[in-house]
Amino acid sequence: MDLGLQGRKALITGASKGIGEAIARALAAEGCDIALAARSEDRLCSIANELAETHGIKAEAIPIDLSDRGSAEILSQRIPNADILINNSGAIPAGRLDEIDEITWRTTWDLKVFGYINLCRSFFKLMAERQNGVIINIIGASGERPKSNYICGAVANSALMSFTQALGGDSLYRGVRVVGINPGPVSTERLVELMKESARDRLGDQDRWPELLKPLPEERAATVEEVADLTVFAASSRSSYTSGCILTVDGGYCNRGSLM
Repeated sequence: MDLGLQGRKALITGASKGIGEAIARALAAEGCDIALAARSEDRLCSIANELAETHGIKAEAIPIDLSDRGSAEILSQRIPNADILINNSGAIPAGRLDEIDEITWRTTWDLKVFGYINLCRSFFKLMAERQNGVIINIIGASGERPKSNYICGAVANSALMSFTQALGGDSLYRGVRVVGINPGPVSTERLVELMKESARDRLGDQDRWPELLKPLPEERAATVEEVADLTVFAASSRSSYTSGCILTVDGGYCNRGSLM
């Protein structure tokens, strides 16, 4: 299937590892030129050089802290012609209300919630001016079934789901599509950290975290490639009438019960 992505320009945030790196690799394999943004300069440069050599595309690394004020404007000025924006930055710790202090709420939301909003504000304007563009927000399935032991992240994800639906609801009238993707449990270092927190809370022993995966199909989490494949399709011309919605990749767990 030709996804029509050859020669398009994509900016991926949080691209130094995990889901962001997998999305960058999948887009590069489809012929997209890519810009990778994250704080890890060495890792970004390594990925960019590898993908440029392997796929014959243009790839650049942009080391930047997206929680800093003005970072969205810096990226939009540097990559004003981005056809695709993938918002993927941010990690929010597990914990109940009395375990997450105000500083943690504010600093993690500065990166994920306001980081996404600010990047959307900057790039949506540019895309709407030329009547063409796609924004994909990688959010998180905890926003669909918020739990008290992941309250800071669940509320952030719920807010970003509503933001994505509101922005994407009429964005096609301006030539821009806005789509949210909610990964459930995904095999990343971040998942292991969260599962250990949950195992400590639910089972009394963080080392028993693999037991929490047993209810999932095939007793496993999703792979980063499975999330990346959906993201690439959603960003492609094959998904040209998709906007203002949330696509969930979770093996059905939101409709069956929470692991964490």
